[in-house]
Amino acid sequence: MKRNRGRIVQIDSLDEFDTRWAEGARELSGWRLMAIDFSHRSQQLRSADVGGALFLGCTFADHDEDSVRARGAVVFPEVPSVPVDTYRTALYSPHDLYDNREYDRTLDARTYAWSQEDHSIDATLAEALHDHAIDGALAEWVAQRDLVGLMGGHSLKRDEQTYADAARLGYLLGQSYTVATGGGPGAMEAANLGGYLSSVDHDAVGDAVESLAAVPRFRPDIGAWARAAFDVHERHPEGADSLGIPTWHYGHEPPNAFASVIAKYFHNAQREAILLEVCQAGIVFLPGAGGTVQEIFQDACENYYADESAVAHMVLVGVDYWTRKYPAWPLLQALAKGRPMESRVHIVDTVDEAAELVLEGKR
Repeated sequence: MKRNRGRIVQIDSLDEFDTRWAEGARELSGWRLMAIDFSHRSQQLRSADVGGALFLGCTFADHDEDSVRARGAVVFPEVPSVPVDTYRTALYSPHDLYDNREYDRTLDARTYAWSQEDHSIDATLAEALHDHAIDGALAEWVAQRDLVGLMGGHSLKRDEQTYADAARLGYLLGQSYTVATGGGPGAMEAANLGGYLSSVDHDAVGDAVESLAAVPRFRPDIGAWARAAFDVHERHPEGADSLGIPTWHYGHEPPNAFASVIAKYFHNAQREAILLEVCQAGIVFLPGAGGTVQEIFQDACENYYADESAVAHMVLVGVDYWTRKYPAWPLLQALAKGRPMESRVHIVDTVDEAAELVLEGKR
């Protein structure tokens, strides 16, 4: 959460700095100033007590950076060659990441390519600072919403019935909650699509799925796959809030365009933990493989040690799938037995049953 009072405060706009200055603030100790252009604030910086202030990715007029350093401030400069804004103060939008019709020229693709290079300590630091900034922006966004998670496999094709089912689930849950996913393709895209269209008539979901089926997979052409999604955006520009939390660790899997905001991380372990943490209304697990199984038991661990007031719903969709193909259910059931989580762990066969269980918490 962004801190704006007390000894430690975060300032991430010039307007906020000017407001505090106008109110008489002159001691900047404990201030964290992020990505602000101070090129025209030399007089203020030279007259302020900057000892103990931290400037992250800020821009200064000639000699001002040396001046604040000499008077006790810490300055982290921009790291050369990093495609993303290391100190960004907002989450990404789909248009931020898909800023070019040719996918290999987009910010998303260029950042993934950069992340695969051998890095210096400066680049490693840049990744850590970027992910820290995303943490802050996400915490601020999440604080105003009630999120439910939908997890599932990335390989699900748009022309499969299970894709339409996942979109329906996102639509149903989006009536009462903000839908959150891992932000990738497959079941994640379908769930974000349903959540995004939850503010319009249900027929729009079926129409969107039908049009998307013309480009069923992101391989071999991510650009065509993404453009089909943006065509749906153009028909429904005022979609509901929906969250995606993908990672450049799996950069070969592109982010989907139906998450209205995207918290994209470099480090997958951090991303996984945050994704599960923000879904306070519970998580529905659609069929998936290794990643989804990992998420089931990572979430189970949180619920296993939680007291009764902090346990969230866990709903597995697909009785045969989760008892025979990947038998996560028997172990999950055994873990839950006799614990506060036992009454919150479920397995169902349909997305309608899953939605009913989760929506009970809203009634």
